[in-house]
Amino acid sequence: MKIYRRYIAREVSAAVLLVLAGFLALFSFFDMITEVKSVGQAGYQLHHAMAFVVLEMPGRVYELMPVAVLIGALYALSALARHSEITVLRSSGMSTTNLLLGLFQVAAAIALLTFVVGEVIAPPCERMAQQLRLTAKGKAVGKDLRSGFWVKDERRFINVQTVLPDTRLKGVRVYDFDESANLRTVTEAAEGAYLPPASWRLTGVVQTKLHGDKSEIIRMPDMEWRSALNPDILSVLMVSPERMSLLHLSTYIKHLEENNQKTQRYDIALWKKVIYPLAALVMVALALPFGYTHNRISGGSLKMFSGVMIGVFFHMLNGLFSNLGAINSWSPIISAISPSALFMLAAAGMIWWVERR
Repeated sequence: MKIYRRYIAREVSAAVLLVLAGFLALFSFFDMITEVKSVGQAGYQLHHAMAFVVLEMPGRVYELMPVAVLIGALYALSALARHSEITVLRSSGMSTTNLLLGLFQVAAAIALLTFVVGEVIAPPCERMAQQLRLTAKGKAVGKDLRSGFWVKDERRFINVQTVLPDTRLKGVRVYDFDESANLRTVTEAAEGAYLPPASWRLTGVVQTKLHGDKSEIIRMPDMEWRSALNPDILSVLMVSPERMSLLHLSTYIKHLEENNQKTQRYDIALWKKVIYPLAALVMVALALPFGYTHNRISGGSLKMFSGVMIGVFFHMLNGLFSNLGAINSWSPIISAISPSALFMLAAAGMIWWVERR
């Protein structure tokens, strides 16, 4: 039985890697076409575009792995069925449960690889890619609002016009309120640089202090400003929640909770990071019923097309449930696990139907 499982594991793993390589080549080609349009802007050259595409690859691997597992498993099992190897294995005593357990072993290894890529490799590569592009173009991080970024820190509201790739701040405004929600001071600074462990060096400072109906303006060349705002939180502004690590997500969620802000979107992203690698197990379970269809002449292309469509539908359903969960304030774990649970139920139903035949 171990020899059978090892043989199936080798065939499925090789097919998954082949499909993943094909997907990476295809998506990297499209990414390169997109980046070439920006070549020539400021100092952005072709080698910058190529480096950006390479740094984006780990994120692509993380996103595409479930689809690659589904199509790769479909291809490997269909090939085994076409050569009657599945029939021989079942005649030799390998039950559906044993075959599924063998596929789960392969999927578990792929799930671990997906988790490592999503946690250790993809987030820093994503930040490096964004920093490379911004530095080459001589620009700063784009703004969510015309007025820049807004962050709440206890009784202070912080407005930052731009965040540079090295996390320096440009155009800083700090609105400080008292316990009665009355504006106490407004601090404006031309630039801010982080001073570990928990403060910033602001330069070109103009501070307005309000005393009832009177105000006092104080100008300073620089000042030290203590705040919970730090580069780890600012890195959130450069990387989407789905491509952040669990550590950065949990840090930012804690910061939002301390300031009584909504965390729904980031809670869902955190649970998706935990559950998403397990989609590999769902994909091999979905592929197994196709391996039982025995057709030597045709049907292979239809299976591949079905695999692509199922994979695309799974990817779309993941995004749909994330958005619906954030809009309707669903439980984050329910929003994250629902697509995988629905597909696992579908796989169980398909396996049961094939077994009855």
